[in-house]
Amino acid sequence: MSPACFRSAGAAGCTRKALASVRNVRVNRRQLTTASKDAPAPPYKRLIATLETVKAMLGKRRLTLAEKILYSHIHNPSSGGAPIKGSSYLKLSPDRVAMQDASAQMAILQFMLAGRNTTAVPTSIHCDHLIEAFEGGDKDVERSLITNKEIFDFLQAAATKYGIDFWKPGSGIIHQIVLENYAAPGLLMLGTDSHTPNAGGLGMLAIGVGGADAVDAMAGIPWELKAPKVLGIRLDGKLGGWTSPKDVILHLAGRLTVQGGTNHIIEYFGPGTETLSCTGMATICNMGAEVGATTSTFPYSRNMAQYLRATGRDHIADAADKAATAGFLRADAEAEYDNVIEVDLATLEPHINGPFTPDAATPLSKFKELVERNGWRDEVKAGLIGSCTNSSYEDMSRAASLARQALENGLRAKSPFFITPGSEQIRATVERDGQTQALSEAGGQVLANACGPCIGQWKRTDQEKNEENAILTSFNRNFRARNDGHSKTMNFLASPEIVTAMTFAGRLTFNPATDSLMDINGQPFRFLPPEGDQLPKAGFTAGRLAYKPPGLPEPNPSVSVIVDPASKRLQVLQPFNSWDGTEFVDMRVLVKVRGKCTTDHISAAGPWLKYKGHLENIANNTLIGATNAFNGQVNSVRNFITGTEDTIPNVARHYKAEGIPWVVVADSNYGEGSAREHAALQPRYLGCRAIVSRSFARIHETNLKKQGILPLTFADPADYDRIPENAMISTRGVVDITPGSQVVLIVSPANGAPFEVNVCHTMSADQIEWFKAGSALNMIAAAQTSSSAASS
Repeated sequence: MSPACFRSAGAAGCTRKALASVRNVRVNRRQLTTASKDAPAPPYKRLIATLETVKAMLGKRRLTLAEKILYSHIHNPSSGGAPIKGSSYLKLSPDRVAMQDASAQMAILQFMLAGRNTTAVPTSIHCDHLIEAFEGGDKDVERSLITNKEIFDFLQAAATKYGIDFWKPGSGIIHQIVLENYAAPGLLMLGTDSHTPNAGGLGMLAIGVGGADAVDAMAGIPWELKAPKVLGIRLDGKLGGWTSPKDVILHLAGRLTVQGGTNHIIEYFGPGTETLSCTGMATICNMGAEVGATTSTFPYSRNMAQYLRATGRDHIADAADKAATAGFLRADAEAEYDNVIEVDLATLEPHINGPFTPDAATPLSKFKELVERNGWRDEVKAGLIGSCTNSSYEDMSRAASLARQALENGLRAKSPFFITPGSEQIRATVERDGQTQALSEAGGQVLANACGPCIGQWKRTDQEKNEENAILTSFNRNFRARNDGHSKTMNFLASPEIVTAMTFAGRLTFNPATDSLMDINGQPFRFLPPEGDQLPKAGFTAGRLAYKPPGLPEPNPSVSVIVDPASKRLQVLQPFNSWDGTEFVDMRVLVKVRGKCTTDHISAAGPWLKYKGHLENIANNTLIGATNAFNGQVNSVRNFITGTEDTIPNVARHYKAEGIPWVVVADSNYGEGSAREHAALQPRYLGCRAIVSRSFARIHETNLKKQGILPLTFADPADYDRIPENAMISTRGVVDITPGSQVVLIVSPANGAPFEVNVCHTMSADQIEWFKAGSALNMIAAAQTSSSAASS
């Protein structure tokens, strides 16, 4: 579709200026990559110079590492004044973008409308989400190449056209690939996946975003972020015994809850950081998403340098060593954190979190009591290790050490046991070094180098009925129905070591640190604590090179990116209508959501992943996991035109067809979970005008703004309870909306007098322009059209 379709949208002057400046971007901006020894090292000299400009405005205040990295990436540091944490909106210039295949479809479809010949920053696409776990390994990859051929062909063609790295199916999980190839200390990356912060294990700021945010960076437009506060986590001591890096974040999730990190960057500091492996730090950063943090990071350390050198990036390590000496890659002494939590690694014990929420943390020593108190069946139905959170060489080595102990005592896994390597490099290396053999001989099945069961791509055969059962995983997220589609499957999150040991017992109440099993001779056997190397002594082996993209790809404008109009999986996007300049009048309350409503509830994954590139089709799963506060039912609301009960998407479609605008009323932390922008695109497509909640998760709130939906929060959270069924809602204050202004909802119950409710918004000046234009993409395309016309 031509960008000319967006001419009516209007564009802010600042966006025109930003687009005009794209033409002046230095050529080597696209070449900033660490995947090749021939690529330049990170531009530390320029970053430090930018930081010095900002520091001059801040006076003598000592900075955290997170602030140093953020402020060194401010697009125009001499304008806008000194940044204020929790208040200022920063315009940033990210160094790169990474996208997984499910979210990349919509991002590419949007980027195609931006009118550019190539990306302004190095960008990569990783095929990891669309591979279903069933038979294991290469068989699952081969099947995905058939079932997803249209999608993979589309993504590869777009990558070739625009000069994007394309990692083929089977290459590995996006976050492990990024850590091995692209992550570098002190850089800023955006990723279209909520677990993008995994790269913080290499001392960078890696932030999960929706596709529209990624398009900003790809189009060379400054990316906007409200300056986060910084939560400092001081680590002392050293992990030992059964405790692993995973337990650090499982423990913190229990302390912080799923909302505790919202609008904060989590920065780890203290002597304990020097004791952790690079991949262990990545695990901790990965799961910072589960507490709502903007991202997480660690100061540059010797173990980071060793990892860079082990993965063939000596030139990056050399440059980082010098930048660290200059004081860039760690916090200033006595840096000012907004809050500090202390964790003693030496006394920390393993944790198991769940079910149904990642912040339900229980120390291993108390887990048996929890199981018995709740009356759960004392059975582990399946154990799964790997995923983007825990699939490193160290993780696999420690799990394999337990498998070897079990084999030596004649034991095999009592529950189905699945292993997911994080990348082709990890798969090949652990196969060479014997970990794969040990895990397989003990009863494990090695799955493809892909997300698989963690994202719901699991053709599970041992549990056909939706009845209570427990699985143990080393994954990062455990919402209802996420892994296998069964709402009663309880997913308990733990380290790979704990999952492996408990899979041999087959019991939830088994504590491997204290309990014994019976060996083949009927004698008591107790596991010794797991052991494993951080890095392979013989170095990494790359595995099958055919999965990898060529180094430093150049765009090829002659390539056609084809979308079949009859496709059920891809659909060219049409622009959303711009705002008509009036107040919202008589919006129907489509649903009042009760309790937890994650992006999984709003736009489910699993079998729906096949429609990620087709907005009309995937809209059929909109809010199907949401619980209606009025009837207590999931995906069941009253259609007030027909007077009948129906599914949420069906009623939304009916309202849209009748020209009736609608609104969602939501509980706390609405949109928790993944970065999937479909949770904003789908309601917008179906006619949603606003979401009113007690509070929002950061990424989802931004995604709503990007797509032209007005996110509002109750000034008094108790007003949520006042919204009745069959209410109509109008607004006052939208016409005059400005940053920080208040909006009033005029609620008209079906029976009773109208009443008013005060609500708040967090829209910046630019975000208000997105709303007026109908979406952020409308603004980009209109500005691009205007700029092209002016230069012709």
